[in-house]
Amino acid sequence: MIPKNILVTGGAGFLGSHLCDRLIEQGHEVICVDNFFSGSKRNVAHLIGHPRFELVRHDIVRPLFIEADQIYNLACPASPKAYQHNPIKTIKTSTVGMVNVLGLAKRCGARVLHTSTSEVYGDPEIHPQTEDYWGNVNPIGPRSCYDEGKRVAESLCMNYHLAHGLEVRIVRIFNTYGPRMHPDDGRVVSNFIMQALRGEDLTLYGDGDQTRSFCYVADLIDAFMRMMNQDEETGPVNIGNPTENTMKELAEAVIKVSGSNSGTTYLPLPEDDPKQRCPNIDMAKRVLDWQPKTNLETGLKHAVDYYRERMQKGEL
Repeated sequence: MIPKNILVTGGAGFLGSHLCDRLIEQGHEVICVDNFFSGSKRNVAHLIGHPRFELVRHDIVRPLFIEADQIYNLACPASPKAYQHNPIKTIKTSTVGMVNVLGLAKRCGARVLHTSTSEVYGDPEIHPQTEDYWGNVNPIGPRSCYDEGKRVAESLCMNYHLAHGLEVRIVRIFNTYGPRMHPDDGRVVSNFIMQALRGEDLTLYGDGDQTRSFCYVADLIDAFMRMMNQDEETGPVNIGNPTENTMKELAEAVIKVSGSNSGTTYLPLPEDDPKQRCPNIDMAKRVLDWQPKTNLETGLKHAVDYYRERMQKGEL
């Protein structure tokens, strides 16, 4: 593989930092851009000083002038707690920020991989979700700053592709977990693990029978790179684990892996929280020759070990 200059926006985040690791391992020059709204220098501290790694504090809502062969656009808070903290900032990142990233790509002739989300399907009326489903999204609900922002970003990508011939790749990410998830970001896996390690009851919403699919971060990064480096498909392509788990099942798995004595407690279901979310990954299998390899118990063990180590160091 020929080494490339690769820009990763949101590169100090959960997914971005793992992607930077993998790109450095492959011999590429990596420019990591992050405004540290939801990302953390801790996630890329081990890369600082590496001769092929550069960390730049920058918000993509402002224009960016960098030379790159490829751009992975991961900049946007992804957990409800983070993106609802400043909803205007969230939607500007996915709209104004997306225009800036695409403008940069147009100027330097770079290929862009944009990380969209399963949230574009909203509370889906078909199950599992295929890429041709247009979704069931509340455009003015509490999640709309994220859902609709990501939908606009996909539209921007396709319009730059059609109008300017820009090489774009779009992936729709389903629930992902693993080391470096923020311990207090409000996502279910990190919530459950932190509650279990603290000996607290795990909080389930509604009846706990709503389903999600959980993809381990290393598998997801593999899919990103396969998508970026193939020439057949623009996307969008669903990336996630097609195995569904109820929230009750996830809670039981976390308690088992962590060796916790925690129980469970129930609270009302939040507004606009989808009842089901699971990808159809036939396109990813066909185009990328990809499917997740890491089972839930193995992935949870890696995540639990990460949080437990940080707790033992007094960092949490």
